[in-house]
Amino acid sequence: MLHSLWRARPAFIAAVLAVVLLGCSSVHADSSDNSIDVQLPPVLLQMIRDDAVQKELKLTVSQKSQTLAALGSVDPRWWLARQMQAGPLAIELASLTLMLRTELATFLTPAQQKRLAELERQAVGTRMVLRDDVAAELTITDAQRDTLVAAFKQTDASAAQLQSELAKGQLDATESQSKLDAVKAAERQSIVDVLSEAQKLGLAKLSGPAFDFSQVRRTYPLAPEMEDRGVTWIQGGPLKLEELRGKVVAVHFYAFQCINCQRNFPHYDGWHRDFADRGLVVIGIQTPETSAERDLKKVASAVASDGFEFPVVMDASSTNWAAWGNTMWPSVYLIDKQGFIRRWWQGEMNWQGTEGEQQMRETIEMLLKE
Repeated sequence: MLHSLWRARPAFIAAVLAVVLLGCSSVHADSSDNSIDVQLPPVLLQMIRDDAVQKELKLTVSQKSQTLAALGSVDPRWWLARQMQAGPLAIELASLTLMLRTELATFLTPAQQKRLAELERQAVGTRMVLRDDVAAELTITDAQRDTLVAAFKQTDASAAQLQSELAKGQLDATESQSKLDAVKAAERQSIVDVLSEAQKLGLAKLSGPAFDFSQVRRTYPLAPEMEDRGVTWIQGGPLKLEELRGKVVAVHFYAFQCINCQRNFPHYDGWHRDFADRGLVVIGIQTPETSAERDLKKVASAVASDGFEFPVVMDASSTNWAAWGNTMWPSVYLIDKQGFIRRWWQGEMNWQGTEGEQQMRETIEMLLKE
């Protein structure tokens, strides 16, 4: 039963085997060696924004609106939290999850809250046994917990090693996936070996009916709104992202003298040329790095010479840069029709043969069809 319970959720619970870009919370457990951090993805933050999950919960139109309002309060902090170190990040994620859960409880019915809790447990996958509610319900012993933590720690180490080997070209994608599947199978088996039969049955009951997490597409925060302070629109503005609901938006940060940025310019021009009529809005945010890039006339001249036909804003005081928690030039973010970030790319998209532009273009196509 345990094997079938966790078999078919690769699109969502891959986060269980590596640190999610937007962070994981930490479960601390005392073992005979030391205190071990086991990473749990922030599944409530991730899942509640998705259409498939909201449909599963049978949210009303009013409840969907209230959910969006609740996300508007937590998402700016969650998005910026991705820059934090592990310790402060775990504290921030726990705070944001509690804030969101408390707000959801004010308008979700008891039945909806129960189903949401089941979905959270399923989304965590094998590591749901470390959640306080599950551990208490199943009466997980300290010895069982220590054994499981050790197994999960080994999974994390193995997954990190596979990631490193894949990045260095020491493994191809097929071989890496095969080894990762073996690591996940070993983790599942550790649960089977450690839990009693009664605990296994209780775990299945706590999970509720299986939900197909491969349906889940929206797991990142709402995009930060365009800032007005210290900005000058060179052309096409002023714009607010809220006013662009129903359109797909590509926001790219650049500095006009940055050679890496310049190599991405033809891609942005191509997106505008190919997709503007279908509902894509490209917005350039010129955040200066050099003194010349702080000169409004030079920025405007560069916009013209680079052939940008889409809206461009001069972010002289870096207020938009700060709101996005941006860290490098160039960076580009794709935002869906409901205002949620769906994908981003930092650096040159086709650096050393990388097919980044094609991948981003495919995502734009997908978002336009939604």
